[in-house]
Amino acid sequence: MKSRIEKDSLGEVKVPADKLWGAQTQRSLENFKIGREVLPIEVVHALALIKKAAAITNREIGILPEELSRSIIAAADEVIAGKWDDQFPLSVWQTGSGTQSNMNVNEVIANLAIKASGGVLGSKTPVHPNDHVNMSQSSNDVFPSAMHIAAVLDIKRHLIPALRMLRNAFDEKSKAFDDIVKIGRTHLMDATPLTLGQEFSGYVSQLDHAQWWIEQSLEHLYELALGGTAVGTGINAPKGYGERVAAVIAELTGEPFISAPNKFEALSASDAIAGTSGALCRLASALMKIANDIRWMASGPRCGIGELKLPENEPGSSIMPGKVNPTQSEAMTMVSVKVIGNDTAVRIASSQGNFQLNVFRPMMIYTLLQSVQLLSSAMVNFTEKCVVGIEPDRERINSLLQKSLMLATALNKEIGYDKASQIVRHAHTHGTTLKEAALTLGLLDEKRFDEIVDPKKMIR
Repeated sequence: MKSRIEKDSLGEVKVPADKLWGAQTQRSLENFKIGREVLPIEVVHALALIKKAAAITNREIGILPEELSRSIIAAADEVIAGKWDDQFPLSVWQTGSGTQSNMNVNEVIANLAIKASGGVLGSKTPVHPNDHVNMSQSSNDVFPSAMHIAAVLDIKRHLIPALRMLRNAFDEKSKAFDDIVKIGRTHLMDATPLTLGQEFSGYVSQLDHAQWWIEQSLEHLYELALGGTAVGTGINAPKGYGERVAAVIAELTGEPFISAPNKFEALSASDAIAGTSGALCRLASALMKIANDIRWMASGPRCGIGELKLPENEPGSSIMPGKVNPTQSEAMTMVSVKVIGNDTAVRIASSQGNFQLNVFRPMMIYTLLQSVQLLSSAMVNFTEKCVVGIEPDRERINSLLQKSLMLATALNKEIGYDKASQIVRHAHTHGTTLKEAALTLGLLDEKRFDEIVDPKKMIR
């Protein structure tokens, strides 16, 4: 393999001749051969977006020549567009500040600009990865800002639309099933009636609240650490740089990014990422409950609850003929467990912001974006492959409703709790209906029983 020699502060490094990265990226590749996890490309694109915004801002301030600014912007645009995704191979398991990934982007953009100008790769002229591409920046303020940008864009572009799709599918089912009276269940035991539509409306409300919490968490993510440089004091950044570069990023993305009001918090802590992870964990918990309810209500087909009929996606057993399983619910619950576990990892990492810098950041953003992407795709899949095809088994629902002893709750106001309990115990012990028990005990006549014990009258 042909190579070229690049240099950094530690000396010379051989870099494959066909690669656009430089010495620091190559060192990282050689020093961190850990796992298969690479930095998410969304973070790389966010880093390139920051380089573009920095080139614009530094030019406007008057510290970066027009020609160099244009070269950096053009190269950054190519990276943002995904043309050079294969030039960003670094492991998540690297320096905890993300310095090597920041330099990976600096080196690639510099070499792209050099190449476009007819220069020699690795020469650092006319565009230098540190002096020009990283001007007014430190990895310590760039990487957390890229984390915020990547998280916001992924959530707004993918997670929220997927969440709304699922929410709306449940809302349609809630309205369609509003006339179906069924038995409720608490403690996994029979309870008083409700409609299937009311039950599904609870899922709609859960998802609405989950969306609200996620959107609230974005308010902190909109704050960018840029301008804080190394420890939050802004050394080597022009006065007002943080506010100006954040405004450029807001314009480029269409999202309301602002300069973090306290750069010391923005560098040393990762509470914004932890907060968003917590909101995703809340969504995962809701999805776990919903998916479990769906598969329990569909259990059977003959020996379970069997109130719902789910789409049959595929055969369910390699040994039991004709078996079909609630696989979409199972996939959703596995995703939920993973996201809940991811939140634990993010929260522990967030607690490790010692003094002026958190050094768990590549792992945190990898984990957060994994949660976003898992939830987004799982919700789309669950909607399309399960929820839209859910049908009620009206006959089964009514059969279970009529058998329930908890309909006796309606008798409380007429004969009191104790006598209603006598009817329930007698019916259960002797295997009779509530009506038969009431008549046998002489507590009500048939006409009055029928007037009171009407499931439809027990629903508001």
